[in-house]
Amino acid sequence: MSVAHRGATVEIDGQHPLRSVLRLLGNHRRRVVGAVLVFPLKDSPQWLMPVVTAHIIDTVVDGGPLRDLGIWAIVAFVALLQNYPTHVLYTKLYMGAVRQVGADLRNALAARLQSLSIGFHSRTSSSIVQTKVVRDVENIELALQQVTHPVLAQTTVVIGAIVMTALSVPQFLPVYALTIPLAVLLRHVLARRSRERNEVFRRNVETFASRVGEMATLVPITRAHGLEATAQARIAEGAEGVRVSGYELDVLNGRFQSLSWVVLQMLSVSCLVTGAWAAVTGLVTISPGEVVQLSAYFGLITGGVTQVLMVLPVGQKGLESVRSVAEVLTEPDLEENEGKAVVRTVGGALRFDRVTFSYPDAAVPAVVDIDLDVHPGETIAFVGPSGSGKSTMLNLALGFLRPTGGRLLLDGVDAATLDLRTYRTHVSVVPQDSVLFEGSIRDNITYGMTDVPDDRVRHALEDANAAEIVDALPDGWDTVVGERGARLSGGQRQRIAIARALVRDPRVLLLDEATSALDSESEALVRDALARLMAGRTTLVVAHRLSTIRNADRIVVLDHGRIVEIGGHDELLEAGGRYARLSHAQRT
Repeated sequence: MSVAHRGATVEIDGQHPLRSVLRLLGNHRRRVVGAVLVFPLKDSPQWLMPVVTAHIIDTVVDGGPLRDLGIWAIVAFVALLQNYPTHVLYTKLYMGAVRQVGADLRNALAARLQSLSIGFHSRTSSSIVQTKVVRDVENIELALQQVTHPVLAQTTVVIGAIVMTALSVPQFLPVYALTIPLAVLLRHVLARRSRERNEVFRRNVETFASRVGEMATLVPITRAHGLEATAQARIAEGAEGVRVSGYELDVLNGRFQSLSWVVLQMLSVSCLVTGAWAAVTGLVTISPGEVVQLSAYFGLITGGVTQVLMVLPVGQKGLESVRSVAEVLTEPDLEENEGKAVVRTVGGALRFDRVTFSYPDAAVPAVVDIDLDVHPGETIAFVGPSGSGKSTMLNLALGFLRPTGGRLLLDGVDAATLDLRTYRTHVSVVPQDSVLFEGSIRDNITYGMTDVPDDRVRHALEDANAAEIVDALPDGWDTVVGERGARLSGGQRQRIAIARALVRDPRVLLLDEATSALDSESEALVRDALARLMAGRTTLVVAHRLSTIRNADRIVVLDHGRIVEIGGHDELLEAGGRYARLSHAQRT
């Protein structure tokens, strides 16, 4: 799946995570190629020092000349000193690419999440989404950081060792080849079991994150009903799942790392003994210095392979995180808008043309054969028992849901042909529980807008009956409201939300139980503000309190997803039907 954002393309395939990682790095190939070219020079002391050591030992054994000691000392010092600038350059190039990959992934995830349907978000825990955006991307960055260096170092050492050995003692080249099948065998032993354990651990972490998010949301309800022990038990159960799966993964990695180290160190010792035996028996003409050189090279090779194998668990964790990120980036449940007609102006006319909608796996449709014309500037209220389809109607009007039968027409145009993102810029929604973000009151009101004049914000506050809220605060509208607006009451948050709608001057307004959670005094203020907000705008209202919709132009009574009555308040009371019974029930 390819996801584009701000000129960068992120291609992720959960079935081939390693290939996906290489593609991500390929988006920044100049930096990566530069880092790969600099690395051999930076790491040259690793493969050059055994040669220096061998020549110094042979000079000592041969008794001179001293000039050779000075030459090899200079070679060693130059090789060591150049490591500082080249290492810094390598870090800037490669880590610059890695951090950009992380930013690309986070931006691609954010873009994808904004494109996914409301259905996806309703069935997916926000805590799990947060874990993917934060933790999984961090795991990918960590894997790229910790795995690449030993892989490049080992490659450099192997090439250097092969070249130097070929020039001095070519008979020992086959011995180096023993490390390759051993490394492949050890890697094969780890691969499948490590993937399974990493996936189990990731799933348990996501479940735990979801439960922590639920606990934070439900704290008031938990405390109000004395259910602290129950909440703690749910968290403890999730934490135990993370502990057990994490411990099993750690034990697997520990066994693998120890086995790798023991096997490769035994191979290194065997190489030292073999070199010494060849020198003593005269089987191969080899000097004492060359014995040390061969042993040092083989030690570097086996040590490098060991280091690569040691960081493989980090790499496996990173690849599992690629699969996790791919679950979002390849999720097919998209709200399709690309390539559709842009909405530049909105008149406010809506038509439900025999609209039917069924939720996935639902036994019966949520709404059935809805035929309704909404005229520009008209206020339509939807009432009915729970599950009658009221909220579904609002979500259809907003384009969050697409009809599974029939058509929704916006100003006479089929909504299926429109980019509904551009349509929604002319729409405002005031829900039952208005959500504010961590920021100032002014930032919340002008969210997503630029260069909004102060007098326009002030006018919106006054029309929303929210000016008194701002005037009573020490920092006025620069006051930070806290996460989700925690420093304001429900009525205050609702009036700020109305001000946010007013400052946008929408053509279509959706009100979803906007006053149901308020006390009488707050409700009166909010209703007064809503009356000003609704004036001259097409408004769709969902309400349980029938007293709040008496002045609606038309009231649509829904039952089991069907329209059973339409009319004005007085008209429906006189008819003595379903609406009249609902009204009577609320008065008694």
